[in-house]
Amino acid sequence: MTASDPLTLSGAPLTSRLLLGTARYPSPAILASAIRAARADIVTVSLRREAGGARAGESFWSLIRDLGVKVLPNTAGCRTAKEAIVTAHMAREVFATDWIKLEVIGDEDTLQPDVFGLVEAARALVAEGFRVFPYTTEDLVVAEKLLAAGCDLLMPWAAPIGSGRGINNLFGLRALRAHFPDATLIVDAGLGAPSHAAAVMELGYDAVLLNTAVALAGDPVGMARAFALAVEAGRAGFLARPMTPRDMAEPSTPLLGRAFGESA
Repeated sequence: MTASDPLTLSGAPLTSRLLLGTARYPSPAILASAIRAARADIVTVSLRREAGGARAGESFWSLIRDLGVKVLPNTAGCRTAKEAIVTAHMAREVFATDWIKLEVIGDEDTLQPDVFGLVEAARALVAEGFRVFPYTTEDLVVAEKLLAAGCDLLMPWAAPIGSGRGINNLFGLRALRAHFPDATLIVDAGLGAPSHAAAVMELGYDAVLLNTAVALAGDPVGMARAFALAVEAGRAGFLARPMTPRDMAEPSTPLLGRAFGESA
């Protein structure tokens, strides 16, 4: 990302449009190397995982401090608005931040958000001074309600969490971007390959959030680097205004001045 194309989240200027999750890495050393390779400014952290033991928490915080990245705690695993609100309050105390990635899961198989509980929790948390980043679907009506509730941005899924399928609903993501041109939109969940990240960035999305695609890769550090390049390329492509697709061929070489002659 160039200096002329900055991204600011809740008043925090970023140097990268790639956000990285911190779960399921083979080791803390590989996690640290992946974060550096991704050039990520923000990492997401599950309160349930990091607060499970004092030593584990101290080790994680030491790693984060050394990297100098900003923590975005999330309410992963919450199934009701009440549970998410309580978890957000705990996260604010543990991580000393008003930022919260809000997740309220409604379906066990797809991990699809419960959009009704999501809006309820978002409204309550915004009223209590949180900067809410909701994990949601591409539904336009839900998006409208979340923004009206005071959410700083939206984090729609591309596909189910951890599926690596890429964009399941291209029309939906394109419509969401077009319907809310001034809102910050970050694709969260379902991306499995760097090409998927480039594709959503070419749609005009502001950033992507990844975890599984990097953590479970054969080479997490190499994959983090590949995603960083893909995000940058996708953003550059969007800013360059891609050509409009055509149904018919159009020659790139003009016919005028072409040599004519009979074949031997």
